Amino acid sequence: MLKITALLKKMFLLALILAIGLAAVPVTTVSAAGLNDQDNPPSDHPMIDALLERVWAREQAIYQRQDDRLAKADEFFAKVQSGIDKATAKGYDASGIQAALDALKAAVETARPIHQNAASIIASHDGFDATGKVTDRAQARETVKLLGQSLKDYRSTVGDPFKALREAVKAFREAHKPVNP
Repeated sequence: MLKITALLKKMFLLALILAIGLAAVPVTTVSAAGLNDQDNPPSDHPMIDALLERVWAREQAIYQRQDDRLAKADEFFAKVQSGIDKATAKGYDASGIQAALDALKAAVETARPIHQNAASIIASHDGFDATGKVTDRAQARETVKLLGQSLKDYRSTVGDPFKALREAVKAFREAHKPVNP
């Protein structure tokens, strides 16, 4: 009798664990909508055009900042070179900064054609009218992608050499701190 009671207790406990485990499993299923489903949002949604227009405006602003930096690049290089010359005249070793500056100059010259490509994309503004409104969504998407890639290529070309110059200047300053500031 004792064995039967123990067996019934174990079976009841097993049934209880199984019931709790099954209660945790969801009863309903969820599936993604198909391409031909009627519940898909229409492709002529005005928010898509508004998003493309915002991205277009943001990319043009990024291009303008790059253009401003390129216009001031020679002046920037002259200032850095002047600082290197002053440090060298005082007897300091500024070869690390000079190498980083030369690498940045080469990167900027490599990036100029990339920047000109972005300028031509903006000038043609396929898919957009002169005010930045979408006229052809497919062309506008392609234009935004092309301009974005061009801006990304420019940034990847110039970004690392500029960071290297900044780090070289930082290292030079750390190595030549005044004893009593």
